[in-house]
Amino acid sequence: MSKSNNNSGLPGPARPRHDSNFGRTGNHRDAGATTLIYGLIPVVEALRAGKRQIEEITILEGGRPDRLRQLLELARELRVPVHRVPRIEMDRSLGDVRHQGVAARIAAARYADADDLLASLETKIGTPDPPLVLGLDGIEDPRNMGSILRTAECAGVHGVFIPERRASGLTEVVAKVAAGALEHVPVARVTNLVRLIEQLKERNIWVVGAAVEATRDYTDWDWTTPAAIVLGNEGHGLHRLVRERCDALVRIPVSGNLNSLNVSVAAGVLLYEAMRQRRFAGRSPK
Repeated sequence: MSKSNNNSGLPGPARPRHDSNFGRTGNHRDAGATTLIYGLIPVVEALRAGKRQIEEITILEGGRPDRLRQLLELARELRVPVHRVPRIEMDRSLGDVRHQGVAARIAAARYADADDLLASLETKIGTPDPPLVLGLDGIEDPRNMGSILRTAECAGVHGVFIPERRASGLTEVVAKVAAGALEHVPVARVTNLVRLIEQLKERNIWVVGAAVEATRDYTDWDWTTPAAIVLGNEGHGLHRLVRERCDALVRIPVSGNLNSLNVSVAAGVLLYEAMRQRRFAGRSPK
């Protein structure tokens, strides 16, 4: 595994313990990759109604705080990320529309609540189907994200956690590549992946990071125990603090000239080893 395309590298436990494409129909636009609404009032009303999950909101740098106060308060309350960009960037992205300095991307699927998902994982401790979780540390390519989610569903993963910022969300591209997986695999966003790791440990779920520099092969880990696999960004792998907080790091050995696999391929290798061990041990009902 490696720093470049995924960053994945396992011994068993003993602890009981953006793709931002802006896209036009009135105040809505679909660019194929994502659905967008623009204009201050349409975005505020979408937040108030709560019928569709807002992926993120983009506003102009230097926007008047009094004009945007209600929008920012609603976004904060609903934990919707807000990004500020220069006018030239927004105009270039949106084209010839009256966006009023405000645009919002709509998620292709509804996110699970992170606290509820953690609680559901805890109920699986000590059962024949112990928790198997994915943590994705800044996966930016929506095709990689979609492929990972499809594999996760096929491998019986109980939940996926992604960061709110600097990572692909549940866009239309992700949904298309996932090929229906979003209907079955709960995906939750968290503000801090390091804090998530601590929360998983508190629930006696072992956190295993995939990294090219790891000294343990992934086949050496005992995947029959409650486990969370953490995969890093396509370019630089796991962030330092995330890597340091993991219980263990594992690698996927390679024999060719390249030193790593694509992150979605690495996810498949790790998840299917976990599934193989669990079936052999009779720990999984599937």
